[in-house]
Amino acid sequence: MRTVKRHTPALLDRFRTDGRGIGVHGDYIPWHRVSRGDPSSHGRSHLINWSGRLRELLSDVEWVTLAFAIMVPEIFDLREQFPLALDDDLHELAAYDISQRYRNYPGSRDLAQSLGIRHPCVHAKGESVSWVMTTDQLLTLKHPDGRLELLAVACKTAQGLEGRRTREKLQLERAYWQARGVEWLLITPDQYDESVGLTLRREIPWALEELTSKAQRHIAATLASTLVGHSLTYVLVRIAECLGSMELAQRAFWQAVWRAELPLELRRGWRPHLPVTLLEMDDYFRLNPIISRRSAWSS
Repeated sequence: MRTVKRHTPALLDRFRTDGRGIGVHGDYIPWHRVSRGDPSSHGRSHLINWSGRLRELLSDVEWVTLAFAIMVPEIFDLREQFPLALDDDLHELAAYDISQRYRNYPGSRDLAQSLGIRHPCVHAKGESVSWVMTTDQLLTLKHPDGRLELLAVACKTAQGLEGRRTREKLQLERAYWQARGVEWLLITPDQYDESVGLTLRREIPWALEELTSKAQRHIAATLASTLVGHSLTYVLVRIAECLGSMELAQRAFWQAVWRAELPLELRRGWRPHLPVTLLEMDDYFRLNPIISRRSAWSS
């Protein structure tokens, strides 16, 4: 009979030895991973290939949130299952920006004490050590002027918010990022339309496929704009006639949607017989809880 893996002090030491939670872009290694060597998550896990690395997601909500995250126009990097420093440490932007390497910020242990919250611990064989808390997704945004900004996102189900202890740990996570001047969002399925989430989950493979050219996406977006009211199938056939294949048409169409070059009404549902309708850009962005900065947390 297989034993169930548990988080223990020794396992946390192994995570550190493995270099987890370190690096940026393709070199980053998540603190928690989707692997047989890690304790299983409570949700359904996913591996999604984006920007040269497999993203390791531990729930359906994290999957949908990733889809929203990579639609953010300023997205530069995303580090999932990101560990919070236990003690005073550099700002998390220091991995990109040398100017951030001259000041330390409080760790989760000191913040827990100041908030009067018991810091999470793990126990095994008479040993007890502080648990390393994580943020589900840490986005790095790059603005047109080159300035980098972090946005921390916690992903939970509505049921996952129940209980005083859960709220305490979320409060501690929020305080950690506030101490660093980083905005923190709590995303649950209540922050986005269910039909939008279903559409994104179904169509994200096209968005993550080999990137089409700007000219190809322009053709797809222009044709779709002139064929509003026709079924998605009809629109894709017309795009395929111009681009040479249905596969290329699908990629160009959905990549234009993801890049906000085609503000599709995502609440229309994913079924191909439904008509294509478009939104004003502001209304399109409002469908995305990350761009809109919607959060389930209320102070």
